Amino acid sequence: MPKAPTPRATARTMAQQQREISVSEFFTKNRHLLGFDSPTKALLTTVKEAVDNALDACEEAGILPDLFVEVRPTAENRFRITVEDNGPGIMKAQIPRIFGKLLYGSKFHRLRQSRGQQGIGISAAGMYGQLTTGKPVVIESRTGPRKTAHRFELVIDTLKNEPVIRKDTEADWGDRPSGTRVEIELEGVHKGGRHGTEAYLRQTVLANPHVQIVFRNTKGEEVRWERAAFDLPPAAQEILPHPYGVELGVLLRMAKDTTSRQLGAFFRQEFSRVGPKAARAIVEGAGLSITSSPKRLSAEGAEKLIASIRNTRIPQPPTGCLSPIGAERMEASLREQVNADFYTAVSRGPSVYRGNPFQVEVGLAYGGELPADQLCALNRFANRVPLQYQQGACAISRAVLATNWRSYGLQQSRGALPTAPLVLLVHVASVWVPFTSESKEAVAGYDEILKELRLGLQDAGRKLGQFIRRGQRERDAARKRAYIEKYIPHIGIALQEILGLSEREEKRVVDTLTGTLQRSRKV
Repeated sequence: MPKAPTPRATARTMAQQQREISVSEFFTKNRHLLGFDSPTKALLTTVKEAVDNALDACEEAGILPDLFVEVRPTAENRFRITVEDNGPGIMKAQIPRIFGKLLYGSKFHRLRQSRGQQGIGISAAGMYGQLTTGKPVVIESRTGPRKTAHRFELVIDTLKNEPVIRKDTEADWGDRPSGTRVEIELEGVHKGGRHGTEAYLRQTVLANPHVQIVFRNTKGEEVRWERAAFDLPPAAQEILPHPYGVELGVLLRMAKDTTSRQLGAFFRQEFSRVGPKAARAIVEGAGLSITSSPKRLSAEGAEKLIASIRNTRIPQPPTGCLSPIGAERMEASLREQVNADFYTAVSRGPSVYRGNPFQVEVGLAYGGELPADQLCALNRFANRVPLQYQQGACAISRAVLATNWRSYGLQQSRGALPTAPLVLLVHVASVWVPFTSESKEAVAGYDEILKELRLGLQDAGRKLGQFIRRGQRERDAARKRAYIEKYIPHIGIALQEILGLSEREEKRVVDTLTGTLQRSRKV
C-alpha cells in the first residue's frame, strides 16, 4: 500500500507567510520594468528621469530652461550623475517624498501633457543608485532669491516605500535665485553612440528648441547646445475626463466621489464637453432619471450609461491640454542641428484615443551633408522626450516602416527604413501617452494613433517628394542645356557650309542660339 505523502504546508502556515508587498520592494526585484535592466540603460535612464523632471518644473513655472548635466566617473563602472536646473525649486517639506517615495507626484491625476506621468522615475533612479552603490541621493534646492537653499541626503526604505533622511542642512547657492540640483551615484556603463548620454541630450534639444544644455562628459569636456527658440511652448491646460474614454469601474468611483446631487449635474460637472443637452441624452438614453442621485448608481445602471454614452454625439475633448512642438519650431530646430538641403515639418490636428487627446508631428531634413548610403536616422519622441530603446515595439517605428517611401523618390527595401540622406523626427503628444511598459520606451499601437502617424508621415513625404522631383527636373534640364551648348558651335559650322555663310554670319548665328538658350534658363 503506497505511503501517504507528508503535508508540506497547511492553511495556517501559508497564511503566516502572507504579507503586504510595498511598491518599492516590488520594483527592487523588477527594476527591468523601469528601464534599469542593464548598466548602460540604467545610467541613461537616470539622466533621462532627472532631465524630464527639470524641464517639466521650468516650463510649469514659465522659466526658459538652462540645464547642467554631468556624468563623472568615481570608480570602475561607477558614476556620479548630476543634473542641475534653474527652475522654481522644491519646497523643503516635499523634497524627501518626491525623491524617496515611489508613486508620489502631482502629474498622475492631471489630464494635461507632461513628461512625467507616474511619480516613479526619479525615485526609482535613486533607489537603483542606493542598491548598487549604497550611496544616498543628494538634493539641493532653492525656491527664491531670499530663501535659504536646503541640502538633503536620503535613501528609500524599500519595505515601507518611505524616505529616510540621512542629512538635512543648508546649502550655499551663491547668487542663483532658484533651482534644483540632483546627484545620484550608481553602478553603470557609459557608452557613446545613439544610446549614449550625449545622443540623448542632443535629441532632447531637437524636440525642445527652447532649452539650453551644458553637458560635461566623463573626460571633463563640455558640450553646449544653445536654444533655437526664445519663447516657451504654449502651456498645457488641465482638462476633465471625456465620457468616451470612461470605463465602468471608473464611472462608479467618480459617481461615488462626486459632490453633485443629481445625475445630470454629475455629467456636466465631472466630464468635459458635456452640456445640458448631452447630459440629458446620456441619462435618459440609459433609462435613468436625470434628477436621481449619482451616489446610488448601481453597476447595472453604470453599464447602461456606458452604452448610452457610445450612442450620444459628444464634441471631441478640448485640446488646450496639449503642448505640441509646432511645425515652425520643429523646422527651426532641424535647421539648427542638421546641415541639409531640404527641411519640412507637419503638425497634425489633435485627435482622440480612448477619450484622451493626442497630436502627431513629423519633421524631416534631407540631403546636404547627411550620408546618402545609410538608413535614415529615426528620432522618436513622446511628450518631447526621446525614446531610445525598444524601437521595434513602438507604434512610431511601425508607421515609418509601413510608409511607402519609394513613392516619394527614396530607396527602400521591404519592411525597412529608407536608405537615404534623411533625418526623421516623429513626435506624439498626449495627456496620457500609452507606453508599452513602465520604462516609457515605446508607444502602444492604438489604431487611432497609427492612423495619425501614417497621415503625418505621408504629409511630410509628399513635400519631400516634390523637392526631389523638382531637383530631378532641374538636373535633367541642366543636362539638356549642356548637351545643346556642346553642339551649338557644330551647328554654326554646318549652317555655314550649307548656306555659304561668312565667318561673321556664322558667329552671329552661334551667338543668337547661345543667347536664346541663356534666356530659356530664366523662364
